[in-house]
Amino acid sequence: MKIIIAGVGDVGYHLAKQLSSADHDISIIDVDETHVEKAGSSTDVMSIHGSSTSIRVLKEAKVEQTDLLVAVTSVESININTAILAKKLGAKKTIARVSSAEYVSDENLDMIKSLGIDYLIYPEELAAVEIAKLLERSAATDIVEIENGKLLVIGIKIENNNPIINMTMRQLAEMNQSTSFRVSVIQRGTQTIVPTGNDTFMINDQIFIITTQDAVEDIMKIVGKENVQIENVMILGGGRIGRKAAKLLEEKINVKLIESNSEKTMELADYLRKTLVIQGDGRDIDLLAQEAIIDMDAFVAVTADAETNIITCLMAKHLGVSKTIAQVDNVDYVPLTQTIGLDSLINKKLIAANIISRFIRRANIISAVTIPGIDAEVLEYVVKSGSSITKKPVKNLKFPKSAIIGGYIRDDVGYIAVGDSVFQNDDKVVVFALPEAINKVEDFFD
Repeated sequence: MKIIIAGVGDVGYHLAKQLSSADHDISIIDVDETHVEKAGSSTDVMSIHGSSTSIRVLKEAKVEQTDLLVAVTSVESININTAILAKKLGAKKTIARVSSAEYVSDENLDMIKSLGIDYLIYPEELAAVEIAKLLERSAATDIVEIENGKLLVIGIKIENNNPIINMTMRQLAEMNQSTSFRVSVIQRGTQTIVPTGNDTFMINDQIFIITTQDAVEDIMKIVGKENVQIENVMILGGGRIGRKAAKLLEEKINVKLIESNSEKTMELADYLRKTLVIQGDGRDIDLLAQEAIIDMDAFVAVTADAETNIITCLMAKHLGVSKTIAQVDNVDYVPLTQTIGLDSLINKKLIAANIISRFIRRANIISAVTIPGIDAEVLEYVVKSGSSITKKPVKNLKFPKSAIIGGYIRDDVGYIAVGDSVFQNDDKVVVFALPEAINKVEDFFD
């Protein structure tokens, strides 16, 4: 597949890195020469220094032969213009990143598509939706929905009171045979492990379980986690993410939003009907105390400053708040946040990159999802008739050791894969794989 990525900031760079190992023909375009050099030196891509709104530059990238153009610069107008020009010059499909909610509103989508833009990515809205999901299932550190929730991947932190500590994978499975789930990844410090039956759960492990919707509550009981009912939440930061998250939540729970900018505070008070908007510095522990942070069930920090978000979430945790969520857009911080006591983190750029990757099919992959802080990818494949994956039961497939089959969807119903599972034509199979195993995994689906 021929792909052009316009803009090689965090989203574009992550996409280029993710896709360049999958035999795609990728070209990157950026006006910042250092971005181009960084991506070109660490990924197998064709690098072009210039503006993506230049017809000459787009033609240099062979836009007329392109299957997909993704415009993810930091400037909304450049992304929109790039996508429109690319479609007029022959690109088959275009995606543009936007930073304004009006573009993704239902009333404007038809007009946007008529201009030649096939899909809009609004990372701030995606991040707000993710926050709402994490508060709904408060015991989870991460939640990934597959095929609209037919299967779920749930991240859980193993703490010193968890009953599964020192238990092996095999023991856990044998003790809970009536519950549909599989532990598919263990993150231990900076090491990502695709586990076998003999692997043991340890304190501070972060585990990722694939399961079905109806088994979630049972799984929480098994791992000793209580899904706290969130009734009161404090949000720090009234930017696009905080504003949207408050709007999503205020009809269901009590929301307090703290914003330091006085003008923005007034705008938020007009926009949010049921949210209590407070002007102040959320780093001020006296202010947090005055606003009864100890009575909060959750604290969400989504300012533009990652350090502020991390520190205030740690303060909230110290003060007894059950659930904390921090926005951390600096990907270099992601491994650190997993080890210092944060419950969940939001990285809007990785969320956007994951959504975009679902438009890109390599072999029979429907989607590829990266979870912040772990090296494994969650890959969803469509089974073709006669492919190797259909020849034997799972237990006899000799699947790569650094990959595991988690579950599958057949006739719109999600199932967890077991040793005797045999896959059929058109099944959708979910695989967890470390980077070195992906090419071997793909051979099973060819």
